[in-house]
Amino acid sequence: MFNSKVYHRIDALSGSIATLRAEGVKYNEIAEVQSRAGTSLAQVIKLDGPNVTLQIFAGARGVDTDAAVRFLGETMKVPFSEALLGRAFTGSGEPRDGGPAITENMIPIGQPSVNPAKRIMPNRMVKTNIPMIDLFNSLVISQKLPIFARAGEPYNDLLARIALQADSDVIIIGGMGLKYDEYLKFRSTLDKSGALAKTVMFVHTAADPTVECMLVPDVALAVAEKFALQGKDVLCLLTDMTSFADAMKEIAITMEQIPSNRGYPGDLYSQLAARYEKAVDFDGAGSITILAVTTMPGDDVTHPVPDNTGYITEGQFYLRNGRIEPFGSLSRLKQQVNKGVDKFVDIDGRQVNINKTRKDHRTIMDAMIKLYASYKETVEKQSMGFRMSAWDQKLLKYGAMFEEKMMDLSVNIDLIDALDLGWKILAACFNKDEVGIPSKFTDEFWPA
Repeated sequence: MFNSKVYHRIDALSGSIATLRAEGVKYNEIAEVQSRAGTSLAQVIKLDGPNVTLQIFAGARGVDTDAAVRFLGETMKVPFSEALLGRAFTGSGEPRDGGPAITENMIPIGQPSVNPAKRIMPNRMVKTNIPMIDLFNSLVISQKLPIFARAGEPYNDLLARIALQADSDVIIIGGMGLKYDEYLKFRSTLDKSGALAKTVMFVHTAADPTVECMLVPDVALAVAEKFALQGKDVLCLLTDMTSFADAMKEIAITMEQIPSNRGYPGDLYSQLAARYEKAVDFDGAGSITILAVTTMPGDDVTHPVPDNTGYITEGQFYLRNGRIEPFGSLSRLKQQVNKGVDKFVDIDGRQVNINKTRKDHRTIMDAMIKLYASYKETVEKQSMGFRMSAWDQKLLKYGAMFEEKMMDLSVNIDLIDALDLGWKILAACFNKDEVGIPSKFTDEFWPA
């Protein structure tokens, strides 16, 4: 039951923030604000004695100080059902695709993370068919990883490719601050490939109220959690968490909070961690894996958002010049799945190897990265006018092949095929005894 009392006096209005006096109100409670502009939903974001601060989802434009405010006695909720699949919604859960509204089975958002004692140690790979991920920095089910990129990098294109190619049961896309054409590109790309049927999109565009930007991660992760509890492996793709942090910053400034580093609120770390810690592999059910873009203003990794993110997550991918860089990119959990030890489970009466890799995985990965580092040194020598030796020429050939066949984001290749391709690239550029790989592997895998 909601509080039937209606309050007709708002003491202060600023941006999307309204302050009034009310009784019996709870933190995060939802309220209806009725004014000449219509009816809007709002959320309680601060309690100070009798003073209640509301965040109006549609913004305070057109809201007067004599608007009627009624508290509904419940927190923000989002609908959940199989009918969400293939649909696109706003940050507040309203249809964005012109389809019918879904009102059944409303679930609360922003709930606590799963108890760590109830989680399974990550031990399964998420195949994306992108060699720089699968081969060199494997994404693991229930992992939380950011993609660090500066403005202008094709990070949304990368997310779209991962959504198309990842072997997950459900894809949840949470867009924050997207341009409208970026949203349309996401949708058309998934639609053409047929992947839209297993995808749910919650999108806040740059033209939408700032408040909705802050709702997107919570709404997306609440739906992801419900799908995971049904036994589905869910991949949650968020872009971009810097827009989420900027929305928090804007609200905090409006509320005249004391700013922390570069104007961001002092609880930035806690706010980011509360979302990333939703990544989980449930015992006896499904999982949530989070891959989230974090743009770096000025390509500055010490900016508060990527800096705090790095302490929370289990590695990172660096996207530079349209490619995932091998140096700096790291998956701290890849050793759980790339050790080449078969792990078979029974799926519908079939024994399936869930590690999906091969015993030469770590060996070929280490050898190729080491040789690519030598290639980068050779490029520096070449740029300074040093004479190129026969070994340098081999490294230059290898580096060009590596960047074209491994680092290009358009490459779509299965992990086992990527391992075979790695051996072919080495054989095309070097002799067996030049790559630093033990003979027990070269004897078995070196191409004839």
